[in-house]
Amino acid sequence: MKRNTSWLSLSLSTWQMTMEAQQVIGLRMAKLAFGGEAAAAETALMFSEKAASALTLQSDMAMALMSGTGHLTPARAVTHYRRKIRANRRRLTR
Repeated sequence: MKRNTSWLSLSLSTWQMTMEAQQVIGLRMAKLAFGGEAAAAETALMFSEKAASALTLQSDMAMALMSGTGHLTPARAVTHYRRKIRANRRRLTR
């Protein structure tokens, strides 16, 4: 079954992702402000997650384009990043 994503749905999901990302940014800034080993570990984790996420998403998008499902890539990208952002928010609020 082929699932079509409307632009309205994609826009709403993107907006939700940006709100969640702002929460994660605030939580990370608070953690970094305290400094110490926890801040250094968070910085290293942040950079490694961003690099790994970008590479994963890039290969997924290339595969989608080659398989003819390129029109679904914007929704997949937002879903990918929202999942990562939510995981970070859960981890940082523990």
